[in-house]
Amino acid sequence: MAQGAMRRRDFIAAATGGGAALAAPAVARASQTVDLVGAFPRGLPGVGVNAERLAQRITELSDGRLTVRYHGGGELVPPFGVFDAVSSGAVAFGHTASYFAVGQVRSSMYFTTFPYGLMQEELAGWIRFGGGQALWDEAYAPFGVKPFYAGGSGTQAGGWFRNPIRSLDDLQGLTMRIAGLGGDIMRRLGVNTVLTPPGEIFAALQSGVVDAAEFVGPWNDVALGLYTIAPYYYLPAFHEPGAGLECIVNLDFFEDLSPALRKIVEVATMATADETYADFRYHNTVVLQQLIAQGAVISAFPDDVVAALGEASLAAIEDYPKGDPMSEKIHGPYFDYVRQCAVYGLAVEGRTYVDRARVWGV
Repeated sequence: MAQGAMRRRDFIAAATGGGAALAAPAVARASQTVDLVGAFPRGLPGVGVNAERLAQRITELSDGRLTVRYHGGGELVPPFGVFDAVSSGAVAFGHTASYFAVGQVRSSMYFTTFPYGLMQEELAGWIRFGGGQALWDEAYAPFGVKPFYAGGSGTQAGGWFRNPIRSLDDLQGLTMRIAGLGGDIMRRLGVNTVLTPPGEIFAALQSGVVDAAEFVGPWNDVALGLYTIAPYYYLPAFHEPGAGLECIVNLDFFEDLSPALRKIVEVATMATADETYADFRYHNTVVLQQLIAQGAVISAFPDDVVAALGEASLAAIEDYPKGDPMSEKIHGPYFDYVRQCAVYGLAVEGRTYVDRARVWGV
């Protein structure tokens, strides 16, 4: 029996009504209704919207044999409680970012992002063709969870700051909302860090609980209103070059589905992964132009900050897998591929971006 999870055949049949109480996944039958809980607020561009689309896609492709009800972050479980809810069998599906579960599965970080790690398309390639999926399955199996890659936001933003960052000294003593390993690295540079749930970031910035906040990128950040509080926007993020999202399924529930329904879940999630990245790339591009037109102060971090972030990132990356057997197993293959991508990216995409900008006078 998977750790922390009951066999699905022992679950109480899921309620098919619209009540708010947690419903356990139903025993396989001709048709069933189950829940998908998200980590992000309902309707939030990119992350919330595409989680809801995933639930709809599974329902439609299965012709109602598997009806999936979507619940935004905090509606049924806390935003950072998605992994536990799926692992325990309280719900069948979850949509979240893997690194929200590092307290339970330290190796989950490799399937979201690392500082100066894989870009979005590189992460997708490693998971699908580079052995990443098998490692991911192995990492989550003891917790009774089956993971699927669900796309991502592309390269994220470094964050919104109340005051300009002109040198490394300006970071000292700031309090910043920042996710992932970025928090550890910023602490090494003298920043106090917190991981505020997405739905609470604006209030924390507005009230002065934090001096700076990063979330995703222009599209999501504008949707949260962060630009109205902190006018200085730093691009790109050092810590999230291609942050992946995941669809997670209770493993016992998934294995008890028919082969056809398992394939529908897999294909629906793959389609959602493609749609999510396309959604983010288009809308981040458009919204950034709007911010520039509105006079937002947009810049890269100063050179001394970038150098310090790089040095601290290498130290944090080296330390990260120590003492965790699964992380130690993944670490080598992951960063071997990162180095290969660095060579390819610089030779091909890096030059393409520079040449294109020159041609178009950017």
